Amino acid sequence: MRVKLLLSIVFACVSSQSWVSAQTIPKEELTFLTSEWKGERFPDGRPKISDNLLERAKKIGLDDAWQVLKVSGYLNQFEHGWKTLNDEIITGRAVTAMYMPNRPDLEKNIKARGVKQGRVGNTNTWPIAVLNKGDVYVADAFGKINGGTLIGSTLATSIFTNSGNGVILNGAARDVPGLEEIKGFNAFVRDFHPSFMEEMLLMGLNTPIRIGGAIVMPGDLVIAAKIGVLFVPAHLAEQVVSTAEFVVRRDKYAFEVIKSGKYTGGQLDNAWTEEMKLDFLKWMERHPEEGKMTKAELDVIMSKRTW
Repeated sequence: MRVKLLLSIVFACVSSQSWVSAQTIPKEELTFLTSEWKGERFPDGRPKISDNLLERAKKIGLDDAWQVLKVSGYLNQFEHGWKTLNDEIITGRAVTAMYMPNRPDLEKNIKARGVKQGRVGNTNTWPIAVLNKGDVYVADAFGKINGGTLIGSTLATSIFTNSGNGVILNGAARDVPGLEEIKGFNAFVRDFHPSFMEEMLLMGLNTPIRIGGAIVMPGDLVIAAKIGVLFVPAHLAEQVVSTAEFVVRRDKYAFEVIKSGKYTGGQLDNAWTEEMKLDFLKWMERHPEEGKMTKAELDVIMSKRTW
């Protein structure tokens, strides 16, 4: 009975149109794996973090965002040790791709199926075709450098045209001069190499992947800065960004009141009194460029302080 049940489950997955289309997992499975997310989704089930939140994420400290995740028990969301084209910060929703060493029988079958589905080009172009504005192409190329160059300037132009964003590649990229000509584009890679991609095959598109020591889900908020790349689960994105925004404001406030002698660093690092909270809110009113915050919002942030 157990064998029959297992076979029926496997058959159902293999028969699913969403599974049969280019190595993706079924929409129902992706929705299940990201069930903590309660907001809007893309048609394939990927969480759709708002554009506004993506913009806000550009202005926060990655260290602060990491700390919020750590306190929340998410310890495997950061990866460092990258080479980059420039200092451009990347924020966006993850579109994931998993590559493996090539195997002729798999390559033949996957490419033949792709042709029937109307897909064009090698499998490394398929993830680029599904990118939307605000997406970040995140690929696990198992750290391959020589022959692991997933993109050059032509594919990078397509990526930036579709998404307005850069890439995170656990592999390599080629044609650095051409890449540097794409204004606003950045690439976080393990290395740059003059070779063309070879002996690699796309085995997962918008599936869970591993980037070094980090786990990445489709739809995660990607924050890539000088020190490394943070992958924030979609359902925690608002909390992480809001808390990190507050830490930036709190630090500016702290610098001012410490210099004036109003409060000490010790006082500011401990639980705030009601008087301190009200003083901070008055400071916010004097600095409208820092945004707005209500007493209720401040109380919530302070009750979950992670710095």
